[in-house]
Amino acid sequence: MTKARILRGLAQAMGYACLAIGLAHVLLGNQAIPGAGSAGPTVDSLGRFLGAVFAGYGLAWLWAARQRTVPASAVRALAGVFLLGAIGRLLSLAVAGWPHWFQVALTVLELALAPVFFWLANADADTDTDTDTDTDTEERAAPNR
Repeated sequence: MTKARILRGLAQAMGYACLAIGLAHVLLGNQAIPGAGSAGPTVDSLGRFLGAVFAGYGLAWLWAARQRTVPASAVRALAGVFLLGAIGRLLSLAVAGWPHWFQVALTVLELALAPVFFWLANADADTDTDTDTDTDTEERAAPNR
């Protein structure tokens, strides 16, 4: 399997997972957060709002995965946001202590996956450049018809 196919598959998986998780948070509120219990209406409101944002984040991954060439700049930006989320979890761990075990597992996943996306970001662009260089040159040189 080529790096470009891995990138596209991981981007799609990330998009669908984030969309599903985000919608679950919108629909379930605090119940969607392992270990949150009854965190109250303020945290419920925040969780549902951020669930919608996370669903939008998933849609952004799906958009990137559906492009003819997966845009490297979008992958880097989305991976950067993902890494920032992991850093936020580490900050919370340092300030507030150990969360529910599932949150720890998510932190490990986020810290592991973000660098993979950074590494794969150019994979589809590199493939597209290798196969379409002659075609692009001919199309640019051809007059409009």
